[in-house]
Amino acid sequence: MRVVFMGTPDFAVPSLEALTDAHLVLAVYTQPDRPRGRGRTSVPSPVKSAAQQLGIPVRQPARLADESVLDELRADAPDVICVAAYGMILPPAVLEIPTQGCVNVHASLLPEYRGAAPIHRAVLDGRTFTGVTIMRMEAGLDTGPYSLVYQTPVAGKTVPELEQELAREGARLLIEVLEDLGDGSVVWHAQDDRRATYAPKVTAVDVALRPDLDIETALRRIRASTRSARAKISLAGCTLDITAATMSEDPLPEGAARSVKDALFLGFSDGTIVAEEVRPEGRACMAGCAWARGARIPDECQWGPA
Repeated sequence: MRVVFMGTPDFAVPSLEALTDAHLVLAVYTQPDRPRGRGRTSVPSPVKSAAQQLGIPVRQPARLADESVLDELRADAPDVICVAAYGMILPPAVLEIPTQGCVNVHASLLPEYRGAAPIHRAVLDGRTFTGVTIMRMEAGLDTGPYSLVYQTPVAGKTVPELEQELAREGARLLIEVLEDLGDGSVVWHAQDDRRATYAPKVTAVDVALRPDLDIETALRRIRASTRSARAKISLAGCTLDITAATMSEDPLPEGAARSVKDALFLGFSDGTIVAEEVRPEGRACMAGCAWARGARIPDECQWGPA
């Protein structure tokens, strides 16, 4: 098939690579380069970097609805447009271009968690299962009919772990759906809108850590934290991102912190966690106990929200 691909983050890269192996990818659309880091250097998206390595033309329009963008897409004459976490809404004029429609790799068990952050919300909400769904796109937000679905237990997995798994399985299902499209055997199932839930972007409030939280909520927030919304605490005058943690059997009062040779403990409302990995402001991730030794914090002190 003649394919145009639209995607931006790491999650989309396996789908692009799988498409390149199986079909003719005419062009890749991805978000414009964004400034990052202290120097605010312009950084290409993971999909752009992958497309350049694969030798595929890259386009980065600010708006898909511009007539020049639409004309270029029409000139490509794609059979299908494949989308994975592109980050832009496809206008009706784009949806009408490919002869076989637009197909989306969405990281949830639709109709649950339509929207921008389905994996993060599944982790935050403590869902037992999540997954990835291949759907045919229409004008609504992730409302189109679906074909194939992969389901997996959440079971304490972090967002990056789930992203890797669902990206891999989503790419596999995408190729299967395109095969079915090609031979006319694809079956689409309507979503049950009565079961629909939504997944807005995660904010700092969503992952904020406080001593009065229960352990399970705290651990979910740590597993769901992102580069832009981090699970932070204030300890010994320092602000720390807690990037990895586990439950501990060691008793500790709510709001108490204890540093020992090989562990940094934090007390919550119903127990204790071990801060296995932390990120001090302006520094790289490190073991929580190593940070505590280097910062020379008291063996017993208090922690609070950042």
